[in-house]
Amino acid sequence: MKNFIALIFLIMGSALNAQIISVQGNVKSANDGEPLIGVNVVVQGDAVGTITDFDGNYTLNAPLNGTLVFSYIGYDDQVIKVENRKTINVELKESSLLLDEIIAVGYRTERKADLTGAVSIVKVDDMMSESENNPMKALQGRIPGMQVSADGNPSGAATIRIRGIGTLNNNDPLYIIDGVPTTSGMHELNSNDIESIQVLRDASAASIYGSRAANGVIIVTTKKGKKGKINVDFSSYLTLSKYTSKIDVLGSKDYAKALWKASINSGIDPNSNNLGIIYKDELGVQGNRELKNIWFPEYLDSEKTMKPANTDWFDEVTQTGIAQSHNLAVSNGTEKGNYFFSLGYYDNNGLVKNTNFNRISARINTDYKLIDDIVTIGENFTLNRTSEVLQPYQIVEAALIAVPFIPVRTEDGSNWGGPIGGLPDRQNPARLVDDNKYNRYRHWRLFGNTYLNIEPIKKLNIRSSFGLDYSNFYKRSLTYSYTSGYLESDKTQSYIEQAHWTKWTWTNTATYDFEIGNNRFETLLGMEMFRQEDINFSSSSEGFALETPDYMWPDLGTGKSVGTGSSTGYSLMSYFGKISYAYDNKYLASVTLRHDGSSRFGKNNRWGTFPAFNLGWKINEESFMSNTRSWLTDLKLRFGWGQTGNQEIANTAIYDIYVSDYGKGDPTWNAVWGTGYDLNGTGSGVLPSGFKRAQLANPNLKWETTTQTNLGLDFGLFNHALYGSAEYYIKKTKDILYSPGYAAIKGEGANKWYNGASMENKGFEFTLGYRGTTVFGMSYDITGNLSTNSNKVTHLPESVKNSYGGNGTYDNILGRPLNSFYGYVADGIFKSQEEVDEHVKQSGKGLGRIRYRDLNNDGVINDQDRTWIGNPYPDLSYGININLGYKDFDLAMYFQGLQNVDVINTVKYTTDFWSVSDTRSNKGRRLLKAWDPITNPKSDIPALAYKDDNEESRFSTYYVENGSFLKLRNVQLGYTVPQALTQKAKLSRLRLYVSAQNLFTIKSKNFTGVDPENPAWGYPIPLTVTFGLNVSF
Repeated sequence: MKNFIALIFLIMGSALNAQIISVQGNVKSANDGEPLIGVNVVVQGDAVGTITDFDGNYTLNAPLNGTLVFSYIGYDDQVIKVENRKTINVELKESSLLLDEIIAVGYRTERKADLTGAVSIVKVDDMMSESENNPMKALQGRIPGMQVSADGNPSGAATIRIRGIGTLNNNDPLYIIDGVPTTSGMHELNSNDIESIQVLRDASAASIYGSRAANGVIIVTTKKGKKGKINVDFSSYLTLSKYTSKIDVLGSKDYAKALWKASINSGIDPNSNNLGIIYKDELGVQGNRELKNIWFPEYLDSEKTMKPANTDWFDEVTQTGIAQSHNLAVSNGTEKGNYFFSLGYYDNNGLVKNTNFNRISARINTDYKLIDDIVTIGENFTLNRTSEVLQPYQIVEAALIAVPFIPVRTEDGSNWGGPIGGLPDRQNPARLVDDNKYNRYRHWRLFGNTYLNIEPIKKLNIRSSFGLDYSNFYKRSLTYSYTSGYLESDKTQSYIEQAHWTKWTWTNTATYDFEIGNNRFETLLGMEMFRQEDINFSSSSEGFALETPDYMWPDLGTGKSVGTGSSTGYSLMSYFGKISYAYDNKYLASVTLRHDGSSRFGKNNRWGTFPAFNLGWKINEESFMSNTRSWLTDLKLRFGWGQTGNQEIANTAIYDIYVSDYGKGDPTWNAVWGTGYDLNGTGSGVLPSGFKRAQLANPNLKWETTTQTNLGLDFGLFNHALYGSAEYYIKKTKDILYSPGYAAIKGEGANKWYNGASMENKGFEFTLGYRGTTVFGMSYDITGNLSTNSNKVTHLPESVKNSYGGNGTYDNILGRPLNSFYGYVADGIFKSQEEVDEHVKQSGKGLGRIRYRDLNNDGVINDQDRTWIGNPYPDLSYGININLGYKDFDLAMYFQGLQNVDVINTVKYTTDFWSVSDTRSNKGRRLLKAWDPITNPKSDIPALAYKDDNEESRFSTYYVENGSFLKLRNVQLGYTVPQALTQKAKLSRLRLYVSAQNLFTIKSKNFTGVDPENPAWGYPIPLTVTFGLNVSF
């Protein structure tokens, strides 16, 4: 009976719970009482949901005893039980986390809402969706105005440019990691340790860093422990990489066909080749020669060691890349302090055989409060050991042009296959890769800082930080003897490099924040000392009895031995200050001043002063905007102006430099180098030995200065559901430091550093995002960015005006982008004798040859017909990031592209011609589609020729192509195991994911190569697939 009654109550309860009623209500902001538009109202545990209308009203059907979840971007969620109510009104509170988000900018932090400079805040979770060793490479296309260039090398090394090319010397940005400056080695930083990244793009934001901030600043903050229980996080992934597209090159038979065709077109008997290839051809019905058969010799060489093969040299030197990453982190925090400790291991076997990058990293971040929280002490240190085997020089090119009928090894396997008489002296790519496998460098790097912070009164912080960046580099390179076809060498050598690079930074700052009524002030004063010292050693020895890595150390060499070493360094001394002001949380202003002194300059110009100021206006806070507050969350107008410096010159640029040649004989010519300089003043004229001048002094060198003006607008609608920013900037650099390359013309020792050039960059940057949750519970966050940049050289001294392109007289780079292309205009190919006859005088012209345009109309093609034919910078760069979440699944997709950029398709010299580059090396299959009056009269590829009589190796528009592309950079699908299951395994979180990078590329129809992002012979950019997991305990 009891069981029956219980069953009745269960049925009644289920029926009651299943009863559906209509619930309506209104949702307002608890802060100002304004209705909230687009609030998600969802029945918990169900797909039923709706969003509020323009007046904040909603209506939906829900169970009598159901639960409603109210969620809105920038506000705290509310969970409310229905409890048989038909009207439920809600007030949501703004999330303090969003309002008070703190951003690291220049020796201190600021509220994100108060930023007035061009600062991009990186979404670290988006960055981490890519299995990249280098965190900067993962930012490719994610930051407007920031260009990241990289190939597929195992280390992930990349080139970063912010707002274009601003100088003729080093254009790398400055990195600030936990307050310590550096300019390189980001691929040595463990991405899993990163908490936040900010990119300071304009001078008004970056000028606080003064002399090294002209190229932008990237601020990286690593993780710290958080209050609560001990957190243990483990992540691991395995990545497979494959070069899915490559240049299609000729096999042995097609190589022979191309040689035959080139010979026939040039009127040469194809059987006169000295490679032993025999052809049978005959006259066709249309009067053209037709190839009937090809025979290779039984042996390629007279010693009968090599038989003809059909070697795929690219396959011989490449492989499937395998990378693995494992990271463990332990962290915790209390009211009195926190700690974060991590260990990381990364190993990447590259696409080129025997290439490898390996990193072991350890990090410890701590801080502790003492003396009633007045004193805080802490440190942030990482110790990394990286090692790498780099690819042999231009090995991809070597593999693609290696002749296919040469075997990898001789018939008996005792020697390497190699070129025979009649072939160019190109090395066996497989040998180069094999001989390179032990040429590994090892690099230890200790990086971080320790600091003391004293807060004697509230909001007054006095901080002293000592940062250290110490590196120990070692590499041994071994050279072995070899026999490879007619190439042979008995040279054996062991070459050792070792370097110690020490950089230390001592920074002392004082900050004080205070308010007077509606006036809020934030102040900063500081001084900083920086010193860099580099010590380098190298030694080499030749002549080894045994050719093994264990034996080949310099002290065992019996031949020539050389040892050398050098040391250099420089110092910086800096004073800086900043005052930020806000009135009534509407009007913002800041002034920055930095005074830098560098030992690289003479005493007259040692110090440089770099000012900046910012203005900001929160328009949405004005009373006349009150009617818009229901939908306009943020509207801020920003203006910034600032100057930054550059001192990227040699440490000894202001000095005369003389180098010793005493007793240095050249064993090849049995001569002793002479010199014209007698430092002791006891004689004159050419001495048999002594010193020679290597550089002329310039004690008047001064700071290179970049002035940047920035106008920006930030906006947010519907409580930042729709958000974005727009920027316009003008960036001008003057007194550019440069060392011209014409020293050889002026004679020995004419190298000298100068000031004088000027350059301008200007552009537009735009970011737009939209985020929220659908009625059925899927969250989304879609962001896009685009940027433009226009570069031009505005001034060059007369002495170097023609050193950066042009015709050497009146036509030069001034007013044009740096590195613009200069050459001939290719105007198709001659397809009829009439076209040949009607064209102007052009040496080598003929049927099937490239026709060049007579630009100056003088009736002859010569170097005066060259013009500017390409711009290496894109008209538009853009990226699109899509993040979706539904229940326990998450999906991230990232697209990146460039629009209208000119690239030099270097590979075309090999794929389209027989004789333009490396005659008789292997070629691309495109030349099988070359123009022929009978078999291929519509082709635009020049006819095959045995010699380059038409000088088609000259640089022309034939090699300049549209490098526009759109790439699916990354797609990742993840699944988070429900807590009900993970808790049983004593886990707080378990997430599994699979991702892929470079899945597809959409490129211009004009581009004839494989990858417009890598149009030359660089390391292949692969397709990668990653399997990984994240576990928290």
